[in-house]
Amino acid sequence: MSQENTVADRLLAEARRKTAREQNPVLGKVALIIGIVALVASPISIVGWVGGLAALGVGVAAVRNPDTAKLAKIAMGLGFAAILVGVFFFTLNIA
Repeated sequence: MSQENTVADRLLAEARRKTAREQNPVLGKVALIIGIVALVASPISIVGWVGGLAALGVGVAAVRNPDTAKLAKIAMGLGFAAILVGVFFFTLNIA
């Protein structure tokens, strides 16, 4: 572009970088991995609770992006299941 549009070029480049960042599906994948690890480790009660809460939190953050919404919803379900399994084993150990 010409010298007159340097501001427009800069704004366009920033908008493209922002769009590329928003379409990055890494957060959804991270949420899914945390959910799987939390569910596997949930028989250890505190690990299940902490991992489940982490999966829920990252899943909520990832569900805002339409590209990762499905992965995020699965991760939130796994996190919730990990919390339930952790509570089950906690009550089993107390009883």
